[in-house]
Amino acid sequence: MLSQKRNEIQTIIKQQRKDRRNCKMPAMNINKNNFQNEVMNADKPVLLDFWASWCAPCRMVVPIIEEIASEREDIKVGKINVDEQPELTSKFGITSIPTLVVIKNGKIVQQVSGARPKNAILGMLFNDTAAHTGKVER
Repeated sequence: MLSQKRNEIQTIIKQQRKDRRNCKMPAMNINKNNFQNEVMNADKPVLLDFWASWCAPCRMVVPIIEEIASEREDIKVGKINVDEQPELTSKFGITSIPTLVVIKNGKIVQQVSGARPKNAILGMLFNDTAAHTGKVER
């Protein structure tokens, strides 16, 4: 009886460890209070998605952004709601959404408007031509 309970507990612990390893890290919400620390002082490239809940193309990009956030530990992924963060929206000169911005070492290196496929978004981070063509060169 005690041995059976121990085995059940060990099985549960193993499953929890496995679940934790497979845990997806969602894109973080960026606002004027955490912008400096999370974006400008980041020690890795940052992908920002400027979006709004009423924007249909933004809703198309959300799953891609979340997928990238869950798959890539070498980048930081953030979302900025333009309706809730007008100061940041203005600071970046956002006039169309979705707008995707890549920041490296505190500097904007890419900024594009409109929905993009996953390979083009990754291309923005790692290959300048892909951001414009939608093709990632290997």
